[in-house]
Amino acid sequence: MSSLHTEAFEAAGQLHLLHRLDQLSGEQEARFRNDLARLDLPRLQQLWNGKEGHSTQGHPQTPTLIGLEESTLRAKARSRGEDLLARGTVACLTVAGGQGSRLGWDGPKGTYPSAPISGDSLFAQFAGQILRETVRYGQPVQWCIMTSPLNHGATVDFFDKHQHFGLDPRTIHFFIQGVMPSLDRESGRVLLAGPDKIAFNPDGHGGTLRALAGSGLLAKLRAQGVGHLSYFQVDNPLVRALDPVFLGLHVDEDLSSGEATSKAVAKREPDEKVGVFGVRDGELTVLEYSDLPPDIAEATDSDGTLRFRAGNMAVHAFSLDFLSRVTAEGGLPFHRAIKKVPFFDDSTGTMHEPLAPNALKYEAFIFDALPQASRPIVVEAERAQEFAPIKNAEGQDSPQTSRAAQCARAGTWLTTAGVDISRNEQGEPESELEIRPSTATCPQDLASLALPKHLGAGERFLV
Repeated sequence: MSSLHTEAFEAAGQLHLLHRLDQLSGEQEARFRNDLARLDLPRLQQLWNGKEGHSTQGHPQTPTLIGLEESTLRAKARSRGEDLLARGTVACLTVAGGQGSRLGWDGPKGTYPSAPISGDSLFAQFAGQILRETVRYGQPVQWCIMTSPLNHGATVDFFDKHQHFGLDPRTIHFFIQGVMPSLDRESGRVLLAGPDKIAFNPDGHGGTLRALAGSGLLAKLRAQGVGHLSYFQVDNPLVRALDPVFLGLHVDEDLSSGEATSKAVAKREPDEKVGVFGVRDGELTVLEYSDLPPDIAEATDSDGTLRFRAGNMAVHAFSLDFLSRVTAEGGLPFHRAIKKVPFFDDSTGTMHEPLAPNALKYEAFIFDALPQASRPIVVEAERAQEFAPIKNAEGQDSPQTSRAAQCARAGTWLTTAGVDISRNEQGEPESELEIRPSTATCPQDLASLALPKHLGAGERFLV
């Protein structure tokens, strides 16, 4: 290392890393040098000194929600959104860096079999939507998928194995999420994950923007005529990947700047583990459920509904012009979290499993883009139609509850199409139902299909 590098590491309080490098040779040295090259030393110094972060000051206010009860507003928005799709100016972006370990699944979370009957994976369900809209509008849809260093290879192999689910592989773009080093919470020194590697952690879904720009994809999409991104995370099989009504509201000049638009669903109860939209110091933001005091989380309006009920679905639309501006200005701020991180002790040459939180992890959140946008809006969606995430192995937001929600939505759509469906006392279908996204992404798509007149208890119907 040159003296300039030495000075940079010393200024950032990370000179111990160069001392470690001096003890390595061969492949170990090469690996460690690669890790060192990934460090943004000035930013680490800023973060440790507390000179970067997102302000959480100010009493939150409830945001204005755009409802879709008015048919005229919906019709105009749909027309605008369909025009965007027909011109091929909207791409999809899926955040898919996680593993399915919490679900007992050995592989990327997007490969998890989430559909009720077919067992189609989350990736297959999203691909089916994109394929359906590609056929409908006659335009290829660019699909950007953010992986992580841990699951990138397995994700790419999965798409290859399934022949990209019928999509043109030239329209599917994989890029890898960034990482941040974990720091010792007492000294601020970068922790080691082994004798020749740094303890890195994913930099959060907010790191999507830095990774998108750094991969060259942001510039590539602009060159292809894409003006807007439809952003969603990998865990929600009911998401509407390309919703013309939502996209039309996003570009409605009377409502929005067209820079950033979000979807929300009504929270089920005050302690549901989902962030909520709020306005703080005049700026739209998301308030994390863990940061909401009980008096705010439980506050109700005069009719008894939760005041802060606009739950964050992690579904957004962003203009590429806006994302280019955000990334040019350094990306989104990092938040610090105190966690337990196993580390390699250089003095003893052994790994340590801490019994108490010992490290600082830094992550960026995608919703921190919202305060930087001009006139961002929040659109209220119907949970039963669009939100059934798979987050937990059991209980709420589990594979069981998600599949039940998918079946229930299919029952609603089939009933709208004229199919008589047997239901139990709770109004749930007594049949097992699945409508593949490649078949229909809205109830109207079923009108041209030959459907049964009746579906009774115990029957299975897949279309």
